[in-house]
Amino acid sequence: MAQSLAKVYLHLVFSTKGRVPFLKERDVQLRLHAYLAGASGNLDSPSVTVGGVEDHVHMLCRFGRNLAIADLIRELKRQSSRWIKEEHPRLHDFQWQQGYGAFSISPSHVGALSTYIAEQEEHHRHKSFQEEFRTLCAKYGVELDERYVWD
Repeated sequence: MAQSLAKVYLHLVFSTKGRVPFLKERDVQLRLHAYLAGASGNLDSPSVTVGGVEDHVHMLCRFGRNLAIADLIRELKRQSSRWIKEEHPRLHDFQWQQGYGAFSISPSHVGALSTYIAEQEEHHRHKSFQEEFRTLCAKYGVELDERYVWD
């Protein structure tokens, strides 16, 4: 029997459109994070952890073998956007940004990244999303064209 095996971890980062702070309420954040974790699992990319603050999320997941990264993120955004509007009608204007960051990480860094994601609230007392995203891109060696990234 042929077997195809893979264990690829992805660090996904995306913000609300225009970084509007739609996710101010901690309860809304936590429920959204739980929803994203479930949706990711349903897309054969089990979530390790999800976290974030009022204007963006970070996800660490094990990437499934049968889906492109762009398809995974498009579905996560689509499903979670619909869910948040249904669950919280006052957030009827909610939107995710078009873009995203997707970075592969070593299994040996899963623990440290999980801690980083869990500490987002503290981290963003000192650093904006834009500063954080620039730092992540530099760390992962991704070229960033700021004319197109801040939608």
